[in-house]
Amino acid sequence: MNPFSILDFGFSIRRSRKKKFLCLALAALLFALCSSASAQQPKKIPRIGYLSYGIRREGAAREDAFREGLREFGYIDGKNITIEYRFAEANLDKVRGLAAELVSLNVDLIVAITTTGALAAKNATQRIPIVMRIPADPVDEGLVANLARPGGNITGVTSLIQELGGKRLELLKEVVPRLSRVAVLRNPTPGSLKWLREWEAAGKGLGLQIQSFEVRSANDIDEAFTVSIKERIGAMTAIRHPFISGQRQRIVELATKNRLPTVFDDNDFVEAGALMYYGANLLVLQRRLAYFVDKILKGAKPAEIPVEQPTKFELIINLKAAKQIVLTIPQTVLYRADKVIK
Repeated sequence: MNPFSILDFGFSIRRSRKKKFLCLALAALLFALCSSASAQQPKKIPRIGYLSYGIRREGAAREDAFREGLREFGYIDGKNITIEYRFAEANLDKVRGLAAELVSLNVDLIVAITTTGALAAKNATQRIPIVMRIPADPVDEGLVANLARPGGNITGVTSLIQELGGKRLELLKEVVPRLSRVAVLRNPTPGSLKWLREWEAAGKGLGLQIQSFEVRSANDIDEAFTVSIKERIGAMTAIRHPFISGQRQRIVELATKNRLPTVFDDNDFVEAGALMYYGANLLVLQRRLAYFVDKILKGAKPAEIPVEQPTKFELIINLKAAKQIVLTIPQTVLYRADKVIK
């Protein structure tokens, strides 16, 4: 064999290896540069609008529950998600303005609390996804086409408050067997009038007469109690509204002073000293909102995410309140309680 051919062959191999090494080095360098450039581009942090028709100081525990739910899915406010909170303080014009403001901020998603808040958000945008937590029937309110397939840009949970009105009246009848008349506090909204009619029908089946009191101010609440005591109305309840929730301490104090048994659809009332609460666990529903937020941020369409309804309800009884109004709660009712405040 020609020795020069062997040398040429050896040089050829070395050149080939060197060329291959240079190509690999160049590829590694390009990969490193691309990775560095990608790392320098900050990842977009989702921005959530939180719209409530209510009062912030009255619902702090519920906002905490919502954030806890988000953390379970890996979202931490201020770190990898931003939440823009807006509270309307039970002002209809304000909630509409706040909904428009969140849309102008181009948030990725709006969480709407209360029926009024959800309706305001719906009227403000058909583009931005909306996750609602409302007490009413979202189909009746025109928020979704149906529960299984909402069909628009809204989904979420409902707490079925209106359907439980009859059950609350049953509880009052059980703890006050001779009860014949029940006062119902309500803010005069179209939705509350509908609920009132349903409660009147339920009361009729229990032999109870429902006396409605429209409350727009603290003076209206005082007047409702004055008339209730004068006319010997035996118990009181209320149809949920942010204004009424904001007046719960006053309502509880007057009920205790006048020895009037009460049941409410807001567990904050019984924690404040009212007699009973029956309904869904609202903190659980607040945490559940995070499930919808996560699915939507990952690409799911609200139109295809079924609206959820609670399947479990809780009865809370305040024995301290019962003692203050000189009322003995039957053991049959106590046995059914999920929580007893002593």
